Amino acid sequence: MEEARPIKFFVEVGTIIKIAAIVALLIAVYFLRHLLLVLLTAVVIASAVDPAANWFGRFKIPRLLSVLAVYILAFVIIGGTLVFFLPPLFSDLSEIAFEIPAQLNSLINSNPSWQTVISISGNFSTEFSVQEVINRGFLGLSLPDNVFDLSRLLLAGLFDFILIVVISFYLAVQKNGVENFLSIVIPNRHEEYILDLWRRTEIKIGRWMQGQILLSLIIGPLVFLGLTLFEVKYALTLSIIASIFEIIPIFGPVLSSVPAVIMGLNDSLTLALIMIGFYLIIHQFENHLLYPLVVKKIIGVNPLVVIISLIIGYELAGFLGVVLSVPLATLLMEFVSDIEKRKRQNA
Repeated sequence: MEEARPIKFFVEVGTIIKIAAIVALLIAVYFLRHLLLVLLTAVVIASAVDPAANWFGRFKIPRLLSVLAVYILAFVIIGGTLVFFLPPLFSDLSEIAFEIPAQLNSLINSNPSWQTVISISGNFSTEFSVQEVINRGFLGLSLPDNVFDLSRLLLAGLFDFILIVVISFYLAVQKNGVENFLSIVIPNRHEEYILDLWRRTEIKIGRWMQGQILLSLIIGPLVFLGLTLFEVKYALTLSIIASIFEIIPIFGPVLSSVPAVIMGLNDSLTLALIMIGFYLIIHQFENHLLYPLVVKKIIGVNPLVVIISLIIGYELAGFLGVVLSVPLATLLMEFVSDIEKRKRQNA
């Protein structure tokens, strides 16, 4: 009987070095993940500024002044919005936070059949308090426990904001600054493809942003006019909420209608039903007129991709994750599309 020969494995030194380098890179990415998020956010903002800076460049304005004008204009718009709309917005939201629980409790307690919530075991509390739910954490949000933690959180946010502005400004001031940055960090053999992939992604992201801004500028004023016509309280705040929620495809208009319907209940059931009908009309107007005639022609991102990417981005990285979610998802979709094209070509 032939004796079994021992199996020998040979691993080249180069392979070990590559594996060690990959592991070291992954460890570095993990520990520097927040800095990488800030850097990626700056790259996305610089890409958004680039088309506006190029537009100013048509008038023979130097690149530095063009980018500076874009940033100043953005800060003026954001600052003006905060100064004029934020105080009444916070005031309205604080009042809404007190009124909504009261209205829901009143509605539930007015109907005896709603006062007892029965579980599968038939053993559930007969008392229902919306305020208690809110006190335990509305939408899973929580504030720091003390002033020190809050101050540290605010300072960290301010530092991130300044860092993002400085890096994005530096990239935007340079002609093709983002592409030059990518050329530095990616291998030469993949440079041409990755730059082409980024250009296509940048175009789609730009179209998506144009579509969302257009929707917000149309839907917000329409909601404000409708709510004002029906004399619903907090019309300005509710219209701003409707504009912001337009970033969420399909479900955004539905979610933004909930506070308005509850505010309608503050007056009467009839007004609440009118609010439901009004938001349904707005939703149909958006789906059958705005999207087919205007938005669908310029938007370049699948709505389902937007929804999933926003959820994943928020869960993984909070606010910065939301900012980066759509660009990164679009980049991934373009990459997958390229793989599918290559498979069809090789088939």
